[in-house]
Amino acid sequence: MTLTLPTQRTKPITDLSKQTILLYSAPKLGKSTFASRFPEAVFFECEPGLSHLEVFKVPTYTWDDFLAACKLVAQGNHPFKTIVIDTADNAFKFCSEHVCAKHNIEYEGDMGHGKGWALVKNEWHRVLTRLASLPYGLVLISHAQDKTIETRTGEYTKTQPSLPDRARGVVLGLVDIILYGDAIPRKEASGNVTIDRVMRTKPHPTYEAGDRTGRLPDVLPLDYDAFVKAFTAAAPGNTPGTGPAAERSKPGSTQTGKVQK
Repeated sequence: MTLTLPTQRTKPITDLSKQTILLYSAPKLGKSTFASRFPEAVFFECEPGLSHLEVFKVPTYTWDDFLAACKLVAQGNHPFKTIVIDTADNAFKFCSEHVCAKHNIEYEGDMGHGKGWALVKNEWHRVLTRLASLPYGLVLISHAQDKTIETRTGEYTKTQPSLPDRARGVVLGLVDIILYGDAIPRKEASGNVTIDRVMRTKPHPTYEAGDRTGRLPDVLPLDYDAFVKAFTAAAPGNTPGTGPAAERSKPGSTQTGKVQK
């Protein structure tokens, strides 16, 4: 193959079903339920927790199982359009265990000069990059954790995915959209307190989030229909984060979801 320079600019991918998305939050907020609504989703089940949902799932409790599932999806000949990794935290754990067993070590740090860390990160990067390059949507689910960030002027707490740093760095560089699922208490006129489930989509000092597409408002309900409506409403000529879709997505609006019991 002869390499040539491009003569035309690439066009942005605006198909929601082709996006690579990271969704993370505290437990029991409805991450798996949200992901199950994506078109023809198949779950790589890396930890128990899908028993309350009717989904297509492949048990992937070792890295060999995970690789086998990846191979089956890559071969095609199936109806699935979205791959959901639930959770990415456990998937990375299996990756680390696999590499350590392959090199007859108990822990990544047992290999000198950081070689073990590099081998695990390279394997993780290799497989996730391959998955993201397939003609399907990819949704990675993770838990949330608070981390103390120290600066020259002091320290602050930031909520971020609970993946180890080396795994999180690969994922954050790979995904198109980072959604932080948050729970916001709201006092109703009756005096009762309701918890609104929302997704935060834009970078902030106190939590990890981001939207390369620029099509989402800062905050929207943790609800698949609201997510699709906000994404598709940001058509050329509209300003992302404004208009009726953005107003509907504000916490306290009538369309904001409630915490699952």
